[in-house]
Amino acid sequence: MLPAWINERCPSVSMSHREAARARQDQLTKPAGALGRLEALAIDLAGLQQTDRPRAARVPIVIFAGDHGIAAKGVSAYPQEVTIAMMANFAAGGAAISVLARELGSTLEVVDAGTLAEAPMPGIVTDKPRRGSRDFSTDVALDASDVAFALDCGRRAVDRAAASAPDIFIFGEMGIGNTTSASALAAALLGTAADAMTGRGTGLDAAGRANKARIIDAALAHHRIASGAMPEKILSAVGGLEIAAITGAIIAAAQRSIPVLIDGFIVSVATLAATRLNPSCRPYLIFAHRSAEQGHRLVLDALDARPLLDLDLRLGEASGAALALPILRLACALHQGMATFAEAEVPDRDGG
Repeated sequence: MLPAWINERCPSVSMSHREAARARQDQLTKPAGALGRLEALAIDLAGLQQTDRPRAARVPIVIFAGDHGIAAKGVSAYPQEVTIAMMANFAAGGAAISVLARELGSTLEVVDAGTLAEAPMPGIVTDKPRRGSRDFSTDVALDASDVAFALDCGRRAVDRAAASAPDIFIFGEMGIGNTTSASALAAALLGTAADAMTGRGTGLDAAGRANKARIIDAALAHHRIASGAMPEKILSAVGGLEIAAITGAIIAAAQRSIPVLIDGFIVSVATLAATRLNPSCRPYLIFAHRSAEQGHRLVLDALDARPLLDLDLRLGEASGAALALPILRLACALHQGMATFAEAEVPDRDGG
């Protein structure tokens, strides 16, 4: 049973603020449209944030971590112990996203949404219904109650961060085996074969990738997941707790009228699930980058998404979204800081 709040409609975009932002862009000292997508970003944010002056200053980053029973099938180039070790690395400030968050002036919260850790860890928020998912090649990954708990976990993270009045959210993930879960989710949600959706994850060779795809296809057949299956059923059959938590966080942020800068493949798959559960969240999503993971392009196409960057990234951790954040900040700075033709006493296109 899904939490009731999942279905609550997200606020509509403010068309009046969008039009006011568009009108300002037309008066800035530049040829119309000369700043390309930067203009569109500022206009979009103005409508979403319901303001004449869009902002991207306060941007908390939340990383959700989870372990996956499917890792026992050798679908990752790294051992499962890496998940917990990386959580400690995040908390200690040594991970890539830790460095990026410091450089960006963003807060970083790490949530144990479902790792194998037996006890709470220093610097980590523990909010999980169980320690890891089951091996979905032989069993359902999660009970329905686990999925509901994880969705609520995402909402609770948004509630905690909302006290700082964020302008935008960034969500990321960590979990050995989670590209396998994400590939299975995406294949089921889009009705595609696993081979088209499955990449090399943390660095599998060609044989390892092919084996991973075979395991996913067999699992989807085992669970009898057909095209059109409910997203919550798919999350239960082959999902992960951190992926479900991100799904919930995206919906909860949009319900608060807070845009979300979407990271790479795994977060995009969580986003796909979020838009299937609550389509009204879609306008609040800005896509940061296209990753090197094979299935990401297919997921982005399904979401009708045009990402800002394409840097061959495949790290996860919200690193791609963090790298794209300065683009949003500069788009807002240009929108607010440039002079209009009248202010600068520069003749406009009509010579006025």
